[in-house]
Amino acid sequence: MNLSKYNIERRYIVKRSNTRPGLRLTTGVPAFFVAHDTGNPGASAEAHFRYFNNLQGRSASAHTFIDDKQILEIIPTGTGDEPGEKAWHVLYNVKTDNERFGYNANDAAIGVELCYGGGIDFEQAYRRFVWYLAFCCTKFGKNPRLFIPSHKQLDPARKIDCDQALKAGGKTLKDLIADVVSEMAVSAAPTPVVPDFATLPVAVATELIDKYVRPAWAAAGQQPEADHFHRLATNLRSAAGVDDALHALAAPVKLHKSNVQEVVFRWLSPAWYVARDAGDPERARHYNALANWIRAAAGLPSA
Repeated sequence: MNLSKYNIERRYIVKRSNTRPGLRLTTGVPAFFVAHDTGNPGASAEAHFRYFNNLQGRSASAHTFIDDKQILEIIPTGTGDEPGEKAWHVLYNVKTDNERFGYNANDAAIGVELCYGGGIDFEQAYRRFVWYLAFCCTKFGKNPRLFIPSHKQLDPARKIDCDQALKAGGKTLKDLIADVVSEMAVSAAPTPVVPDFATLPVAVATELIDKYVRPAWAAAGQQPEADHFHRLATNLRSAAGVDDALHALAAPVKLHKSNVQEVVFRWLSPAWYVARDAGDPERARHYNALANWIRAAAGLPSA
């Protein structure tokens, strides 16, 4: 899925026993994700941050609030650098979460709240809600069909979320889960890969092979030595994006650094010194240029 489709804002409420006790999730990372709605039509994610940051007198909270503009984590979830912490989003005396998952939701699950109603654009908020649940399932390796209960499913005698918000937008819990599954299957646009090496010009590869590598192969006294020079010639052609018959390959191949070292120290560097000592700067520059071309083909800096 596209893990960077939306921004996750992490701005945490103050630690307070009734809202953010600062305790780690029992499971370390989230074991499941409870789909809630706020039950407070028209109130934004930002409004809920302010509310829970100042709440006194009762125990209640959730991890993440999502409206048509924000995905706001107000208690650490483990999706960022901070480890996941507990929040008070499902009553402890409800047994459904223990029976279904083996844990109390407050101890092991992330509570995700959908903001809706009033001036909140349901479609935009819903898209973010779907994406965030898909993001969590992807990050923590969970099947959305199994690990996204609604609050209503865990506490049917008291709660009707997130079904009430979904219904207001013409959706059902079944639709939500199907949309999360679909979101997880959507691939992000691939990031272009910029090679860290330059393509070796065919003319350079050909000159090095014809002038140095092929004569060395012909003079090789033993088969392993001859095979080595044959591989060196093949590597030079591959770095130029051609095969042994000079037919184009799918893409040039990065030259081995050891090939560069061998060609430079065995042939080009001695040739450069001969040209310099002979007072032929033009030939010296040519050998230096050849050396820099093969350095670039291995992703090495020029000299």
